[in-house]
Amino acid sequence: MGKGFFKVPVAVNEPIKTYAPGTVERDQVLAAYKELWNANTEVPLYINGKEVRTGDTAAIRPPHDHQHVAGTYHRGGKKEVQEAIATAIEARKTWSQLPWEQRAGIFLKAAELIAGPYRARINAATMINQSKTIFQAEIDSACELIDFLRFNVQYMTEIYAEQPESTSGAWNRLEYRPLEGFVYCISPFNFTAIAGKLPAIA
Repeated sequence: MGKGFFKVPVAVNEPIKTYAPGTVERDQVLAAYKELWNANTEVPLYINGKEVRTGDTAAIRPPHDHQHVAGTYHRGGKKEVQEAIATAIEARKTWSQLPWEQRAGIFLKAAELIAGPYRARINAATMINQSKTIFQAEIDSACELIDFLRFNVQYMTEIYAEQPESTSGAWNRLEYRPLEGFVYCISPFNFTAIAGKLPAIA
């Protein structure tokens, strides 16, 4: 196994796009908005990497147009919560053994995907489901979520680097143990960035 003192890219705030008339980003988000508005999207639960459809569904209605149904989502109950807890505790065994730089890579890749090919789609979904303007969606669902992912990777490395002082006669070191158990997160509906950050941060 290779060894090294790995350095992650320095985190910087994601630039905010203008969405001015005639820009590529404006055309992309408008196309994504129209697609999602008419898609009647079905949103399952995701437990242990699998789609779970409970059959207990509710309509997704944009706050700015209650008559329109943009899709349906499946509600979870006690059974699904217990299954999610059990699979999270099981997944912890493998995740906790994954080297920190590989864990960091997953979140940095997610940030790049949101900054690139998924930016218009996540902004359009935020505009529809939270009645935000494109500027509000851009600073929330794109830029802030990207920043959370990048900066939290950097903060992780800073925490790991914080070590006690040593002398010639004693080498003091601090190792961080992974969380035991699970984190149950109920994120607010009106901030995509927080909904993405809270379940990811732990």
